[in-house]
Amino acid sequence: MRDSRFMRVLALLFAVVLGAAVITGCGSTKDDEESGSASSGSTAAETTAADSSATIKKGLNVVVMPKQLGNPYEELEDKGTVAAIEETGGTAKIQGPTDAAASSQVSLLRSITQQKPDAIVLAANDPNAVVPVLKQAQQRGIKVVTQDSDSAPEGRQIFINQATTQSIGEQLAKQALETAGSAGGEVAVLSATANAPNQNAWIKIMQTELKKPEYSKIKLVKVAYGDDDDQKSFQQAQGLLSAYPNLKSIVSPTTVGIAAAARYVSDSKYKGKVAVTGLGTPNQMRKFVKDGTVAQFALWNPEDVGYLGGYAAAALASDVITGKQGESFKAGKLGTKTIGENGEIVLGPPTTFTTDNIDKFDF
Repeated sequence: MRDSRFMRVLALLFAVVLGAAVITGCGSTKDDEESGSASSGSTAAETTAADSSATIKKGLNVVVMPKQLGNPYEELEDKGTVAAIEETGGTAKIQGPTDAAASSQVSLLRSITQQKPDAIVLAANDPNAVVPVLKQAQQRGIKVVTQDSDSAPEGRQIFINQATTQSIGEQLAKQALETAGSAGGEVAVLSATANAPNQNAWIKIMQTELKKPEYSKIKLVKVAYGDDDDQKSFQQAQGLLSAYPNLKSIVSPTTVGIAAAARYVSDSKYKGKVAVTGLGTPNQMRKFVKDGTVAQFALWNPEDVGYLGGYAAAALASDVITGKQGESFKAGKLGTKTIGENGEIVLGPPTTFTTDNIDKFDF
């Protein structure tokens, strides 16, 4: 009898242990495994070696995210990215927020990460806010390329820079000097958002340049933010001229801002008295150059920025490169490109547009 009870107890214990094992096994989902790998800090880039002899894979699925939908500059850039991906035999889908808030971009990136595309090509609205979700994407095997506006380096493998930060900042300072006139005077900056990493980096270099002796006649009185919104930028330009009646020049390192400022000045008492310059596209600025509102502005070809970003993403997703300094890959019509320090690839110096050359460009 005691033996019988003993056997029943053993059977009951065996059933409990077996049930626990089954429950533990069911709790180990794919997401849990990925979460576990995330805590180790490893990424696909750390475990995959580059193969310079490899070719770009066909059928890659790439998501392209601008700072916000409807931005003319971003549309040109994304057009280039899509063209590059399609050239390599892949498909590219543009998904972006309707506003320039970092939180909107982060929310959308979370959703995209769950879809597990081969790569994400992103223009970041904030250098730090996007990092956690971009790291999560990398841990799921998604390659990340930033273009035009970078995240912190740990958020991506490659950054496509239009030109060096130093050269753009120097260009903006030079524009301020040349458009203010020989007597110099007060200048203001009309930027995008207060957290835009590329804008802030350029303005910081510009401010450093303006401290040099050759810029002693220039006084930077204000950095205003139009949030890359046309109407807000228009109002900010109006506000600058109201607050600083002796202003000589508005320098806007954003295509939305420079067009809005030029539109306001062109139809005001300030036309011919206050210069507008900065970074813009020839097609949006042509009429302001020809009516005398804008004497000069500068930019690189945004389609080429996006095109290079698309080829970099395809090369990453095909293990042709991993993002390490010194690695090279073929970028279609742009030729061979080499990765520099901190995963950065520089497209090239900006072009200055004036009445003499603006009709030679169509973008």
